[in-house]
Amino acid sequence: MIKKFGTINGLLLGIVSVFGAFIWEGGAVNALFLLPPMLIVFGGTFAAVIIGFGYENFKNIFKLIKLAYFPPSYNPHPIINTFVQLAFKARKEGLLSIERDIEKIDFFFCKKLLRNAIDGTDPETLQDLAELEMKTIQERHYSNIFIFTKMGGYAPTMGILGTVMGLIMALSHAGAEPTTLIKSIATAFIATLWGVFTANLIWLPIADKLKKCHLDEKQMMQLSLQGVLALQSGEIPVLVKSRLVSMLPQREQEQIRR
Repeated sequence: MIKKFGTINGLLLGIVSVFGAFIWEGGAVNALFLLPPMLIVFGGTFAAVIIGFGYENFKNIFKLIKLAYFPPSYNPHPIINTFVQLAFKARKEGLLSIERDIEKIDFFFCKKLLRNAIDGTDPETLQDLAELEMKTIQERHYSNIFIFTKMGGYAPTMGILGTVMGLIMALSHAGAEPTTLIKSIATAFIATLWGVFTANLIWLPIADKLKKCHLDEKQMMQLSLQGVLALQSGEIPVLVKSRLVSMLPQREQEQIRR
């Protein structure tokens, strides 16, 4: 549970740190929530995404945000244990004997590879198909990640644009009361604050989180491919386990071997 909601906790920590420091210094939070600068930053950033990537891709960003904050859980340990059990059965009763066990596997990519193997697809062709799918998925995932990386660049620029506009308005009232002029200048910089804030605590972290989700899924796909190839070649269960465990980080390998 802590792992799953780590992203939300990080966002809350960032909000508390930034706005808490502002309040600590005697600032009023309502002074930061001004609609004109926020409209420039958020509206301008979204407009840039629509122009650069199209409306269809823009619609997907809200699903991707949800995915970043509530990512699927990929645990490699159960799938390794599953392949070890399948290896026992396949060596004893043949590869066709594991057909009924496929539905017990949750990971769809793994199921598909096992079905292809049982249907008689040779290892070389199976590996080519799996690598092609992994490459296609990587291209699609990285195109989504690129959108948020660009948003992390658009937002501060829109913030600067809002600040320049605010300063123009402030200077146009240069003959007014000094307090009014100072207040207008302070208001102008709020756009920059929102631009930098959203870039560094929302858009760029989402891009990093989506990249981590991709790497976790990629690891599961690679484990699945190696597991199926091991079953096809008739490797003994101990060797199957060693092969798959070697693909994990060293700390996880040590935990499994204890």
